[in-house]
Amino acid sequence: MSYTQILYPRLRELLDQGAQLVEVLPPEEYDELHLPGALNIPLKILDAQSTAELDRTKAVVVYCWD
Repeated sequence: MSYTQILYPRLRELLDQGAQLVEVLPPEEYDELHLPGALNIPLKILDAQSTAELDRTKAVVVYCWD
């Protein structure tokens, strides 16, 4: 698995192409404020089982507020 840090213009491009957003903060923080359409998979449970519903043919953007 690899990752690349991106800025907003690239995020917008990826979202326009169907990328999936995954917010990795705890549920309480996700409930407080998250990007529209983001899924919540807290970092502490981020594994193959918790990500099984993601579409493997599309980009996945994982983010938190830090």
